[in-house]
Amino acid sequence: MALDQLEATLKKQWRLGQSIVLCWAFDPNGLLTIVVPHYFLGNFTSPNHPSGEGQNNEDFIRQLISGSRFKAHDEIFENAGRLGVAPSFIKLDSPLDTGEASIEIIDEMIKRYSVGHEESRAVALFDIADFSLFRPFEQASQLNSLSYSMNSAYSKLKREGVEVNFARTTTGDGYYVWNRDLGAFPNVDLLTFFLLVLIDNAVAREKSQVGTVPTLRSAFHIGSHYELSQAEGINPTVFSYIVGDVTIKLARLIDSVPPAGIRIGDFTASLPDVDAPVGPAEFLRYSRDELLDMSGLRIDEKQLSDIRFESWSAGQSEERLIEVTDKHGMSQGAHNVGFAIELEGLPLALGMRNR
Repeated sequence: MALDQLEATLKKQWRLGQSIVLCWAFDPNGLLTIVVPHYFLGNFTSPNHPSGEGQNNEDFIRQLISGSRFKAHDEIFENAGRLGVAPSFIKLDSPLDTGEASIEIIDEMIKRYSVGHEESRAVALFDIADFSLFRPFEQASQLNSLSYSMNSAYSKLKREGVEVNFARTTTGDGYYVWNRDLGAFPNVDLLTFFLLVLIDNAVAREKSQVGTVPTLRSAFHIGSHYELSQAEGINPTVFSYIVGDVTIKLARLIDSVPPAGIRIGDFTASLPDVDAPVGPAEFLRYSRDELLDMSGLRIDEKQLSDIRFESWSAGQSEERLIEVTDKHGMSQGAHNVGFAIELEGLPLALGMRNR
């Protein structure tokens, strides 16, 4: 079968991760690909590149690996010339179907051996406070509790018609979490998911014994990143990890967040059905309203009846922008988040006011 033959050849080109497949095109006798060593992109986009075009090269690469990797036949030769490499030819014993369904299948296959770029994606970071101070059994219990809160939030939202196709990678004492789907709806849905995870965790803490349910430090941001498939043994997997501006800023944010604190980055992004990009306060209000509109949403068998942002929370009257400076002297803005919920008469407060 042509697809099996293509997969086997791509695996050889990939060379256990030594090389990256940037893009592909159909050819009358098979497939054309552009394959470069893993270090090529760093050199090509370096400010010290001999051409003096480091920034332009980076913009070109970002465009090349954003979205579909499928290119027209002539386009792949133009891209190869811009990169200073030659296309690779994959000869196949039988022709590939060139319809849209086949293009999508091949594109997803290629992406496993590639690197991708996304310009605007929401990412959440959950970090377990004082994780290293707990006994190993308590650490395992807390990670399991956090995982359960994420799965529980996913299940609750799905029942209400909001499906968050979330992915995650571990930080050791927590998780980066993002929505595999892209766009205005997936970004705000991840924030809704983020808030619901925090609510589920807070309810669990009210009922738990010490050391079994984590106290979280959490942050949310929207920005750009690169995405790579994880390797499993000698094969790439369908799972991926992300790295870039959004994860760097989240890592800086989380260092300044106190236990039980919640921060949201200083971003602008698109909301559904809103013409101009908006900031964190509008995103928070949208997600709050989305949760309250879910008449069937229950946490610990109790109906969520109200969510009120604190006066010092993002977008409220007493809010003040927080400036976060890391150990390298890099600064960025952030917003504190605090809100109170009502679960059938049970009040809970989430977030910590910045002192």
